[in-house]
Amino acid sequence: MFNNSSKILFLSVMMTGTLITVTSNSWLGAWMGLEINLLSFIPLMSDDSNNFKSSEASLKYFLTQALASTVLLFAVIILMLKNHLNNDINETFTSTIILSSLLLKSGAAPFHFWFPNLMEGMTWMNALMLMTWQKIAPLMLISYLNMSNFLLVSVILSVMVGALGGLNQTSLRKLMAFSSINHLGWMLSALMISESIWLTYFMFYSFLSLVLTFMFNNFKLYHLNQLFSWFTNSKILKFTLFMNFLSLGGLPPFLGFFPKWVLIQELTFYSQYFQLFILMMSTLITLFFYLRICYSAFMLNYYEINWVKTLQTQNFSMNFYLTMSFFSIFGLFLISMFYFTL
Repeated sequence: MFNNSSKILFLSVMMTGTLITVTSNSWLGAWMGLEINLLSFIPLMSDDSNNFKSSEASLKYFLTQALASTVLLFAVIILMLKNHLNNDINETFTSTIILSSLLLKSGAAPFHFWFPNLMEGMTWMNALMLMTWQKIAPLMLISYLNMSNFLLVSVILSVMVGALGGLNQTSLRKLMAFSSINHLGWMLSALMISESIWLTYFMFYSFLSLVLTFMFNNFKLYHLNQLFSWFTNSKILKFTLFMNFLSLGGLPPFLGFFPKWVLIQELTFYSQYFQLFILMMSTLITLFFYLRICYSAFMLNYYEINWVKTLQTQNFSMNFYLTMSFFSIFGLFLISMFYFTL
């Protein structure tokens, strides 16, 4: 990507669009930022090596986001009419429309249907941007709305869809997509309490997604059976890869548990026991299918097939991956030591 000057241009414009949305002081300015972000992300999705799927994915993304943007603009105009003409317009109705369009943009349930299919046609680096950076602007705009009841429904649906949808998946990209929907439910739940907790959760989730997608992209891994047969020569890589899986799922000794721990503590403090119960049950389901994958990989001996290429990578990329994996696996211990020394 970074060897292509046009892609660098589109990447910088995409980031600028998000920053315009986040720093805007009006809904119209926020909408403009979302449009700039959308129109610069679509060229990044087109990739020559995966031409037909990427073209289909970019068209799906454009149609979905254009629909969400149209609905958002419609609701914003209604809101402006209410403020300037003092018409008797129900503000709850307009807020619901705005929230629905933003949930559609971020891929939260019940507006999640486009997200897994889109992920299937993307390269790993584009998928990483869709799972992390593209969620910043819609989530920041959602934080401006005071719609806790409707948001709670979306949280419950997102975590349940993310948990149950990943059960029978063999495609790694779809697995990461449903995992992203599940984490999005947690992030929306964090938004209902505090923006700082949401930001903490988002940063940790982005880091863990980066670690896994970096590895998948390096070895061009797209399906589960590749994971089992690929790393028979390198046990360290196999071990770190599946530990990162468990970290993303939120298993307690790893770094992925930390943001969930913080959110569980806050939800308990505000006596949101029903919401907490749903979140924890869904996480147990996601951990079940992560553990099922890891159990198969650790306990069963897979022989390497003759036509599977041997591990030939640059030393820098492997060192970078192992360093990030170290923080992903032992990060919770480091944070605990730092916390107790203060």
